[in-house]
Amino acid sequence: MSSNTSRRNFIAAGFGIPAAAALAAAAAPSYRTLGKTGLKVTPVGFGCMITSDPSVIERAFDAGINYFDTARVYQGGNNERMVGAALKGKRDKLIISTKSTSRKAKDALADLDTSLRELGTDYVDIWYMHAVDDPKEITDELIGAWEAAKKAGKIRHIGISTHQPNALVDRVLAAGKFEVLLSTYNFTIGTASDAAFERLAKAGIGLVAMKVMAPASREYGFKADSAGRMNRPGAPLAALKWVLRNRNFATAIPSMVDMDQLEVNLRALNESFSEEDARILARLDEQIRPLYCRMCYQCAGQCPKGIPVAEVLRYLSYADFYGQYPLGREHFLALPEKVREVRCTDCATCAVNCPNGVQVAARLAKAQSIFA
Repeated sequence: MSSNTSRRNFIAAGFGIPAAAALAAAAAPSYRTLGKTGLKVTPVGFGCMITSDPSVIERAFDAGINYFDTARVYQGGNNERMVGAALKGKRDKLIISTKSTSRKAKDALADLDTSLRELGTDYVDIWYMHAVDDPKEITDELIGAWEAAKKAGKIRHIGISTHQPNALVDRVLAAGKFEVLLSTYNFTIGTASDAAFERLAKAGIGLVAMKVMAPASREYGFKADSAGRMNRPGAPLAALKWVLRNRNFATAIPSMVDMDQLEVNLRALNESFSEEDARILARLDEQIRPLYCRMCYQCAGQCPKGIPVAEVLRYLSYADFYGQYPLGREHFLALPEKVREVRCTDCATCAVNCPNGVQVAARLAKAQSIFA
C-alpha cells in the first residue's frame, strides 16, 4: 500500500468519515497545483500560528495533510521550533512555508537563517514577505533578499502575504518575482477581491487562503452549552467548504489547536458546499454584521486621530472570534504610542462610516479597553 493511500485510510479509521468518501479519497488522493511552482498541495493545509500541541500537527500529517505554514514571529518565535520538532523525519514528504515581517533585507535574511535553524531544515518551500498591505513596502531591496535566498537554495519559492490583495495586485504583478500569494479570504468578504485573485491566478501565481473561518471559528460560540445545544451548528465546516469551492486557491490554511478542529477540517475535503451550508453562513453573516470587519478598507484615513481602523478591528477579532486575546493584544501594543493612547469614548461622534454596518466606535472602544 502506498503512503498516500495509507494516510487517507487513517482519515477513515481515525475520524469516522463516511466509508464511500474515504475510499474515494484513498483511491485518488486530492491535490491542487500551486500556480507555476508545480507544488502539489492538499486543498486543506495547516495554519500553525496558534497551535501549541505538536501531536495535532503529527496527526494531520498522518491524515494526509502535506502543507504546513508558520512564521518567524508566531508565538514569540517559538512556533517554528515546535513545528520543526513535530515534523522531524518527514521533510521530504511535505511542504513547509514560513515568513518574515522584516522590511530591511539584512534583517529578513537573518530571520530566514533563524527560521531554518528552528525548523531543523536546510530550506523552506515558500518564504513569505509577511503582512504586506501597502505596495510601497515591496521595495527592490527587499525583493533582492528573497531572490538571494532562492539563489542560495534556502528557499524554493518567493511568496507574499497580505490582507489587501486589491491594493497589492498591480505591484505584485509588475515585480514579476512573486510565485505565491497568501491572502485573507472567507465568506464575509465574498467576491470583493475575486478580480484581483483572477489576475494573479492567470499570471501563474499560486494562491493560498488564510483567515478562512472568519467569525465561524469554534471559539465564537460553536461549542455545545450545558444542555448540549449548539449555538451555531455547522458553521466552521460550512465556512471552510465555502473557501474550497474557489479553484483559484490551491489550498487553505485554517488554524487548528486540537483534534476536534482537525476532524472538522478534514471533513471539508470530502463534503461539497450545500444549500444548508449557505443558509448557515447567511444567518451568521447577519448576526455578526455589527461586529466583524470585512476588510474592505474603505475606512482607511477616515479617523481624524489616526487610528488604523481596519487593523485594530482585526486585532479585536483575534480575541472575540478566535479566542486569541494575547495575539490581539500583542498586535495592539505594537501600534505607535500616540495611536494606543487614543480613546474613542472621548469623541462625541465617530467620523468613520462603515459601509458594511460595523459599529466602529463601540468596537474600537472595546479594543482600547481590553488591550491598552
